[in-house]
Amino acid sequence: MSGTSATAEREIDRNLFITVSGPPGCGATTLVEGIADALDCGYVSGGELFREIAAERDMSLSQLIAKAGESEEIDRALDKRLRRIAEKWGAANKAFVLESRLAGWIAGNRADIRIWLDAPDEVRADRTLDREEMTSEMQVREVIEEQRYQSYYGIDLSDRSIYDLAINTGRWDAEATLDLALTAIEGYDVEADEGAFDTPDFDI
Repeated sequence: MSGTSATAEREIDRNLFITVSGPPGCGATTLVEGIADALDCGYVSGGELFREIAAERDMSLSQLIAKAGESEEIDRALDKRLRRIAEKWGAANKAFVLESRLAGWIAGNRADIRIWLDAPDEVRADRTLDREEMTSEMQVREVIEEQRYQSYYGIDLSDRSIYDLAINTGRWDAEATLDLALTAIEGYDVEADEGAFDTPDFDI
């Protein structure tokens, strides 16, 4: 009997641009990797881009976070990179996955499916114990980010209405979460789509 799950072997032939968003420890990276494998496509994560910016500036993540708190330039630099990726893949008619807390907002109506993940604070804290960025720093960053994005772009990150699928990953393990997402992706019918919630563009 094979040890590989049916979900892990699932292959889906869909040319969809998908965003995955959520706070640290929500399981976004794991889900993105699973979706990308199933769609046989590429993906980019906001965390990866943030680490790239830190490396380019010869700074640690903690130093870059502190710098971002002093100036909006860091946030906007990251968001501009995300916007360029969203514009490219939103018009490509090819499968791609973009992950960041703001990905659904930045991609807006360019995205075919927008997914939000979350989990209770204690669950996310347990999942992030081994990260370079400490749990306390992540929690502070979450609050600061919400305030900054409201100030910069008029975005209310607590507004989940723009997302097509929202999953509490504290209730389902990684495989079941992936199965839920892939079922939604596989079942999405463009012709039967009666409309996503409109997400207005904003300047970065």
